[in-house]
Amino acid sequence: MNIPFGVLAWLGITAFVKETVIDNKRKFDLLGFFLLSVTIGSLQLFLDRGESKEWFSSGEIIIEAALAGAALYLFIAHIFTSKKPFIEPGIFRDKNFVVGLLFSFGMGTILLATMALMPPLLQGFMHYPVIDVGLLMTPRGFGTMFSMMIVGRIAGKVDLRYVIAAGVVIMAISLWQMTHFSMWMSQWDIISSGVVQGIGMGLTFVPLSTLTFSTLAPKYRTEGTSLYSLIRNIGSSIGISAVTTYLAQQSQRNHSIFAEFINPFNKALHENIHHGAYSLHSASGLMAINGEVTRQATVLAYYQDFRLMMFLCLLLLPLVLLFSKPTRVEEPILE
Repeated sequence: MNIPFGVLAWLGITAFVKETVIDNKRKFDLLGFFLLSVTIGSLQLFLDRGESKEWFSSGEIIIEAALAGAALYLFIAHIFTSKKPFIEPGIFRDKNFVVGLLFSFGMGTILLATMALMPPLLQGFMHYPVIDVGLLMTPRGFGTMFSMMIVGRIAGKVDLRYVIAAGVVIMAISLWQMTHFSMWMSQWDIISSGVVQGIGMGLTFVPLSTLTFSTLAPKYRTEGTSLYSLIRNIGSSIGISAVTTYLAQQSQRNHSIFAEFINPFNKALHENIHHGAYSLHSASGLMAINGEVTRQATVLAYYQDFRLMMFLCLLLLPLVLLFSKPTRVEEPILE
């Protein structure tokens, strides 16, 4: 499905973007590329397989973590000592660019993790069909598109740092809405929180890319754009692994707490047993009770995950103060 959009993007680039002069004097840094590839590959395996392998109780995970750490150390040492490094270290002297990388990492950690949590919650616990899950999450994109159009009109009139701060607060509000989800809520509750989050995303990402590259020297733009996207993708991977791990841990913790209420003194349980909903005298009845406890413990863990991401989102606000106001408004960097 990406092919038609890719073709349109290629046609637009060839029509409107001027070809820059290729620096043939700069050779490709094969060693730096190799070390960075090993770092990212090992880190991705570590994040993807950590939960299923119980993290550092697995020898494989320990090896992948050690390999990623060692390769990253060698890569950093290499770019600061090589004459023609894979990434020019001078790019990190630009404060706006460094702050933008940190902010992009944080945004990737939060927002992609949210989108990873919603489908299993809607499908597995609210029993929405797969098609309906996609339709319920689609309005988020309309919110993003609407806010991006607003940003395009006010970019030259308003300090973009205020726009980013407003977007972060709006996203935090959407995550706060998600902490109040229930298994009996209407579709409008799901759609409205998604639209609010989409509006916050649009108000954040376009000004963020503009401020990140506003003071960066033109010779670093190509490397900077690639690094900017890479850092955000790494943040997304870390965020998804973190919320998945937190979800599993909180589910177990909630289950142990809820299980304490399954006792002879629980009036609600006795009421359900009296009406034939559950039974304490059969294996199937006990399994049904345990299944309900597990379901409620996991659903609560989802809400706790949303609350965690809300706090992480608010922690990004101080980074806005570190941006320097650009002397002129430039076109946003398209990713």
